Amino acid sequence: MHLDKAKIRQSFAAASVTYDGVAALQRTVGKKLLDIIATGSQAGTLLDLGCGTGFLTSGLLRTAWPVIALDIALPMLQVTRTKLTGTPDVCYVCADAEQLPLAGQIVDGVYSNLALQWCVNLEAVFTDIKRVLKPGGRLVFSTFGPQTLQELKSAWAEVDDYNHVNEFYSEQQLSRFLRLAEYAEIKIETKQYISNYGSVLELMKELKQIGAHNVIAGRNKSVTTKTQMRRMIAAYEKHQSGDQIDATFEVIMVSAS
Repeated sequence: MHLDKAKIRQSFAAASVTYDGVAALQRTVGKKLLDIIATGSQAGTLLDLGCGTGFLTSGLLRTAWPVIALDIALPMLQVTRTKLTGTPDVCYVCADAEQLPLAGQIVDGVYSNLALQWCVNLEAVFTDIKRVLKPGGRLVFSTFGPQTLQELKSAWAEVDDYNHVNEFYSEQQLSRFLRLAEYAEIKIETKQYISNYGSVLELMKELKQIGAHNVIAGRNKSVTTKTQMRRMIAAYEKHQSGDQIDATFEVIMVSAS
C-alpha cells in the first residue's frame, strides 16, 4: 500500500476547522478506546499518536498523567492546544507517526484513535512504538478495516478501474505486523458501524470535512467529471432502500504489549 503523505498532511490541515462538527464516529470509537485504556492502565507518560483535534488527548488527561500530543498536521495540533489552554501536562509535537522524534523507552503507553490507517509501513511503525515504550508499556489503538466504505468502493467500481477509496489493513495483517514487531500479548476486536446519510453527496462532504480524502499514491489525479459522479451516485443509490444511504465503517480495536 502506497500513500501520499503530502496529501495526508494537506487534507487534515484543511479539515482542522470542520473536523469536530462531523466527527461523531471518531468520538464514539474514541470513547470505547478510552474504556479499553482504563482497563489495566498504569501511571506514567502517555503518547496520543495522531491526536487530531484532541478528543483522546483530553480523555487521557482526566487521569492527570503527562501526555505527548503528536500529529502530522500543525493546524490540527494547534486546535488541540487551543482547547487545552492552561493544561500544564501536555507536550505538543508536530511529526509523522512513521518517523517518531522521541527517545527510546520514554512513554508508558501509546494510544491512537483512527489515525494509524494513514501509515504505510505498519510493521515499522509498531517496531518504532515498541522502541519508545518503556518495558511493560502498552499500545492501544483503533483503525479502519477493509470493509470500510465498501458501498462507495463498489459504486465507483461500476464507473472506472481506479481506486477511489483508501485501502485498509485487515485484522489478520495487523496481527502479523504486531508479531513481527515482537508484541507478545495481542487482543483484537472488530466491530462494524453503519452510518446513514441523506445522500451520497452528504457522505462525500463529511469525508472531506474530516480530512478523509483518497490518498492512495496511484489514485486517478484527474478531475472527476459530472458524468462520472452521476454514474457513481446512481450505482450507489440502486443498492439502497428508503430515503437514506448507508455507509459501512469497519473499526478494529487493538491492545498489544
